[in-house]
Amino acid sequence: MKLNFDHFGSGKPLIIIHGLFGSASNFRSLARIFAETYSVYCLDLRNHGMSGHDDDVSLTAMAGDLLEFMLDQNLDKASIMGHSLGGKVAMQFALHHPDKIEKLILGDIAPVQYTHHHNGIFEGLNAINLDQINSRKEAELVLKDYVEEPGVRLFLLTNLVRADGGGFRWRVNIKALEEGYDHIAAAPQGQDFSGPTLFIRGGLSHYITDKNIPTLKQFFPNAEIATIKGAGHWLHAEKPQEYSKLMLDFLAEEPQS
Repeated sequence: MKLNFDHFGSGKPLIIIHGLFGSASNFRSLARIFAETYSVYCLDLRNHGMSGHDDDVSLTAMAGDLLEFMLDQNLDKASIMGHSLGGKVAMQFALHHPDKIEKLILGDIAPVQYTHHHNGIFEGLNAINLDQINSRKEAELVLKDYVEEPGVRLFLLTNLVRADGGGFRWRVNIKALEEGYDHIAAAPQGQDFSGPTLFIRGGLSHYITDKNIPTLKQFFPNAEIATIKGAGHWLHAEKPQEYSKLMLDFLAEEPQS
């Protein structure tokens, strides 16, 4: 599938992949910082943003989209940063196409299977009747009964956009993501990736625990792990300066001989 993307800057290629319910725009501010040194591509995953919809939400399919994107852009090799679901896609890609990756950065996600913890979000999104709402505020009042955190509600409602014929539509493919959630929650599969890898975890997040580290090292034996204190799962948004510094320092490191 052809993916929608935003492009900033010039230099060595850096691909950024958002998480579940996100889009390329989530990393626009950081991308402009990275664009001072790199040619930055922010992608919309399939079923997200302005990319196409498809019932197949497997990590393998999404990694295939990434390969197609690199081929279309004539990118023989690139550094890749993925957050959450985007990190899983990046890991799956690295395990299948290690020769295509310069450096790999994973934002608060491990190569493990996760439990289904988005039930409330799916229930809330499905509870919003698009035929009966006249504003995003009305949609938020419905969602409030299912999603407690105001910031998460606002993030989710970035996917509610005006329809061409009036009213609203979802740009995210809720049905496919919900029905295929087991694929999204699954662990990436493949041979280990021995290239330079950095995992950045939030000190307040439970997505990368100490129990995950043996599995993490099994798939990514040369991985470094950095922790941003006081940050949760949305660490790039909560601590953008710390996150961008970790990324830029890692990308600038000379490979060890």
